[in-house]
Amino acid sequence: MDKKVKIAHPYMPNSVESIKKEMLEEIGVKNAEEILKYIPEEQRFKGTMKLPEPLLSEMELKDQVEETLGKNISCKDNLNFLGAGCYNHYVPAICDEINSRSEFLTAYCGETYTDHGKCQAIFEFTSLMGELVDMDVVGLATYDGGQATCTALRMAHRITGRSELLVPRTMNPDIISQLNNFVDFMTITFIDYDPVTGQLNVDDLRGKISEKTAAVYLENPSYLGFIEENGKTIGEIAHEHGAVFVVSADPSSLGILEAPSNYGADITCGDIQCLGMHMGFGSGLSGYIASKNDSNYIMNFPNHFYSLYENDKGEFGFARSLNQRTSYGSRENAVEYLGTNTGLWAITAAVYLSLMGPEGMYDLAENILFKSKYAAKKLSEVDGIKVLFNGSTNFKEFILNFEDTTKTVGEINKELLSKGIFGGKDISKEFKELGNSALYCVTELTMKKDIDRLSETLKEILK
Repeated sequence: MDKKVKIAHPYMPNSVESIKKEMLEEIGVKNAEEILKYIPEEQRFKGTMKLPEPLLSEMELKDQVEETLGKNISCKDNLNFLGAGCYNHYVPAICDEINSRSEFLTAYCGETYTDHGKCQAIFEFTSLMGELVDMDVVGLATYDGGQATCTALRMAHRITGRSELLVPRTMNPDIISQLNNFVDFMTITFIDYDPVTGQLNVDDLRGKISEKTAAVYLENPSYLGFIEENGKTIGEIAHEHGAVFVVSADPSSLGILEAPSNYGADITCGDIQCLGMHMGFGSGLSGYIASKNDSNYIMNFPNHFYSLYENDKGEFGFARSLNQRTSYGSRENAVEYLGTNTGLWAITAAVYLSLMGPEGMYDLAENILFKSKYAAKKLSEVDGIKVLFNGSTNFKEFILNFEDTTKTVGEINKELLSKGIFGGKDISKEFKELGNSALYCVTELTMKKDIDRLSETLKEILK
């Protein structure tokens, strides 16, 4: 090695001046500016970016990162009643043990010909998810549940050739935000809900569905926590008009609730963070898409399939299937662009489901359902608090209304936080018609004493 070459920056490869010069000479340009000039002038940043000086010492960098992370307040140090899309479930130690193994840790996809172990692990995920949601076909895990929903609804557009989506007014606002970008070429129509139960207003659905409707979409349990009881009727209405019935289902509920396929869903989708993944600061999310065994549906999945494969020698292995559907196989001619697929979390979910089994998933769902009922009843006894949509059964989440108190949700949450409690999500802006309300959450990690403590703390705050 040339002793004159010095490391210019320990975290940037090829950052030594002599190496950069050699690279520029290789492609026949004098400096980097000659490359950058192809970027339109109006899109180039003018001036100097206000960035801190780099920390060249690993020790200094480690100290700074730990100091920054130390500012976070987590569910390890606080009692948590916040959900709304990311949940504090128990993660068995074996999930972290397996997904931290070097052969899995960078499980982006799993290559067809060179990575049979990873391919098998992802195949096991699709098989186990297929059993849980009672569907024939499951693709590789998506980036998150929102992407799974958006892709499922785009599939409906391609399958039917129609451009209208009917979705519940109670739909997760974050997913609506994603959907607005994913299907900006389609019309999204909201279906009203019953003011007593919160469930989809079937009469409003009948009045709005038409021959232009590509899909009727349902969240069950809903974003607001209640269990939709009219799924079969909603599916029948969709099918009467030639629309695809898409249901987003929380896997943690399926040990006790009927799988959507059994009340008519053509496509099932959702988030799998509840299956062995820690809550993260922008990480640890993943989604699933499943459908019935119909070639029109199968060929409109944009993500990878993993299946058993037999070669010409009669030997069996695991491989990707029907790759021509994906942008890996046919680039711009693919049914949809294939973005990030979270193979690592697919493997994690497979470990979790293998460990839990049918009885474990039943126990999980029963535990959460029982605690949801107890929490709603206990907190409704606090003066000034009402539980909304109490005409329905809630799973994991429910709405507390503070309209009869003198404090806003924001003020209440601030006082709860000072006492080591994360309050529910403020939904007073997302659902203005529900007034001064918050979405509260319980999981299997929520103990009876935790609910009782919240009840007593709210009494103290609201007295």
